[in-house]
Amino acid sequence: MKGIEFLGTSLKTVREFPALAKREAGYQLDRVQHGLDPTDWKPMKSAGQGVREIRIQHEGQYRVIYVASFEDKVYVLHAFKKKTQKTSKQDLDAAKRAFREVLEKYCP
Repeated sequence: MKGIEFLGTSLKTVREFPALAKREAGYQLDRVQHGLDPTDWKPMKSAGQGVREIRIQHEGQYRVIYVASFEDKVYVLHAFKKKTQKTSKQDLDAAKRAFREVLEKYCP
């Protein structure tokens, strides 16, 4: 099982999700830690190679962006409540920044 590391405000944000969405996020991240795919996800190539988005639909639309392509850990890059059809530039930029941080810090 891989460890997990939350970057930026992602842990705080997930903790603020409604109870069902928070539980679902935890379940899906546990699947990822055990080497399984989430039940509802899509690649986020625009954020970086290997970056994926978990899609949660409980009392609204919630997203958890992560990368699990490293051997030892799953890195949660960003989490947010989705308010429009398209992922906002602000949320995408936050995920990109966090991914760059992972690459700089853990892959020198």
